[in-house]
Amino acid sequence: MNTFSEENYLKAIFRLSQMPDNKKISTSAIAEALGNNPASVVDMIRKLTDKQLIEYDKKKGVKLTTQGQKDAIQIVRKHRLWEVFLLEKLEYRWDEIHDIAEELEHIKYHDLADRLEKFLGFPEYDPHGDPIPKANGKMAKSFSASLADGKVGGSYRVAAVRDTSSEFLKYLHKLEINIGTQIKIIEQIAFDHSLIISIDNGEATTVSSKFGENILIS
Repeated sequence: MNTFSEENYLKAIFRLSQMPDNKKISTSAIAEALGNNPASVVDMIRKLTDKQLIEYDKKKGVKLTTQGQKDAIQIVRKHRLWEVFLLEKLEYRWDEIHDIAEELEHIKYHDLADRLEKFLGFPEYDPHGDPIPKANGKMAKSFSASLADGKVGGSYRVAAVRDTSSEFLKYLHKLEINIGTQIKIIEQIAFDHSLIISIDNGEATTVSSKFGENILIS
């Protein structure tokens, strides 16, 4: 049985592996994702390698083994189902649910996730737009195109958010942006690639290039 810390590492490695531009998962990328120091990451990499949950090569980086992938998918599944439950049934705000789900995902009971999924009506996506894995590991498609990839004059639906930090989600709440919101790109500033956008055909607002990179569209 994996510890809470080991599960957090497996989940972080899985999420990094799902990034469209991430060909190599380095120990520094894992450290940044978890907010841990590099020394502790190296120590955990050694433990997970000994448990045959990951493979590590200095040149190729970190890769989940078949068992590591299965374990990671199950913890991601529980996390995303809990987020749906917290938002829809307990009416937490979407900037609150991630941290609470971080605790609940570690509850170990053999059919809890299955019962939770059925209770929620078998949702395909969590409140941040990430696909929820089924019990067999299969899941709906992920969204990869960002607002920063959009064209001036184009109108796009917010499908997911890449940054799920409470700070970013609070900022989106302030701008009244949710999953499903329509955003039109009015102009891109050449100097810093910031965007002038309208939200649901409202007044023009200027946002940073980082903002554009963290909004995934369909």
